[in-house]
Amino acid sequence: MRERSKASTLPFDYNRLVNVATRSGTGYLIATLSVAGITLVGYRWLHLNPTTVALAFVLSVLGISASWGFRQAVFMSVIAAFAFDYFFLPPIGAFTIADPQNWIALVAFLVTAGAVSELSARARRGARSAVERRQELERLYAFSQLLLSSDNPAELLNLIPRYIAESFGIRSAAISLSSRSDVYRSGATIDGLEARDLQLICVRGEPRIDAVHQLAFIPLRMGIRVVGCMGVSGSLLSRQTLEAIGSLVAIAIERAGAIEKLSRAEASRESEQLRAVLLDSVTHEFRSPLTAIKASVTSLLGSPNHSPEERQELLTIINEESDRLNRLIGEAAEMAQLDASKVEFRFASAPIGPVVEEALDAMKQLLLQHPVEVRIPAGLPNARMDPAHIKEVLVHLIENAAKYSPAGAPIRITAEAKDNDQMLTINIADRGPGIDDFEQALVFEKFYRGRNQRVQVHGTGMGLAICKAIVEAHGGRLGLTSQLGHGSVFYFSLPRG
Repeated sequence: MRERSKASTLPFDYNRLVNVATRSGTGYLIATLSVAGITLVGYRWLHLNPTTVALAFVLSVLGISASWGFRQAVFMSVIAAFAFDYFFLPPIGAFTIADPQNWIALVAFLVTAGAVSELSARARRGARSAVERRQELERLYAFSQLLLSSDNPAELLNLIPRYIAESFGIRSAAISLSSRSDVYRSGATIDGLEARDLQLICVRGEPRIDAVHQLAFIPLRMGIRVVGCMGVSGSLLSRQTLEAIGSLVAIAIERAGAIEKLSRAEASRESEQLRAVLLDSVTHEFRSPLTAIKASVTSLLGSPNHSPEERQELLTIINEESDRLNRLIGEAAEMAQLDASKVEFRFASAPIGPVVEEALDAMKQLLLQHPVEVRIPAGLPNARMDPAHIKEVLVHLIENAAKYSPAGAPIRITAEAKDNDQMLTINIADRGPGIDDFEQALVFEKFYRGRNQRVQVHGTGMGLAICKAIVEAHGGRLGLTSQLGHGSVFYFSLPRG
């Protein structure tokens, strides 16, 4: 294992060297064959003049330089000069030149071929460099998009090393923060990215690049402040690319941290606001029946000469308010059990129609002033539910519809099951005052009651919260649609049985 590990850290790859040598040899061979082909065609078959052959050689040198590189082009220029001299400059068939002007032509040919080779090689290197920069920019852009995939700092720190390894084709990556002792890695192997080296870079704030072992350590900076260190192993990216990656990582970490702090602050503010609303609601709901009971008892004790009718009225108030207080405590206890998942549900496949009829029968007295229209189509599939608890949901929703609707306003109950949906939906529509958009998201919270309904209509503020908990325990959803002045429609869904 040691031999293999040591070999894997060598700065050069044997297979890569073999591939480079093979490709280079192919270039020299093609250059030689090109010179031979031009010479054969120009000397043996077409009998071209020296100017035409020289131009053909120059074009071939340009092609070799663009396709294979400067060295192969220089090699081709030299052998082309010899072939040009031997086959096309007099005396033909000898490496001598009789006319001084031919010397000028030969030198011009060599200079032109060399210059063309160099210019072509520069253009090739520039094009390669531009492609590499474009690829790096594309990788950096894709990497920056990956960094936006999570706003959770802990999750992001675990994902960043893997993102770096996948986006830039390196063997492994590691991240260490100045504020944390943990090291976050792309895999189980360390690959030379030791924790002490990462921490040392965090302290020094200076990059360290080891080309021999293909290791790089880059500080993560936010301006002049170092927030951590990044280490990569297995590939030598340019320093500019490494610093760009480090900057993106630092910004992503700071962004996730800022979002987390903002979320906590927003959650704290909303919690305080909700706590104030709940405290106000609970105080009001408990105080109202207790005040009525206390006043009635005080009146009975302080004035023993009440008439039988007055005593009966006071006792009735005590009885009704005691029931109200008992209901409030019971619903609070039920809500606590639902929140703790301690309520036992007995699920069964049952039709919704009989459950609706039972709920309406239980609310018979409250519905004396409201005509009720029930539309449950024949052949409606059964629902998977606990009938007793779904009856409780219906009682709460029907009671709300009756309480908040003016006398004589109808209440409509419908049920439907769409062909492409595996859920059964029950709707309870009223003609009440409606609920504005702001309060629609709050009415399902415990103890919350409408701002304009707290004094006009008695209630505990827990009925809808209980309904929501029961429906969600069935795997369904409770919601509403409402329009001010036109009423509301509360609906809930249940899985088909």
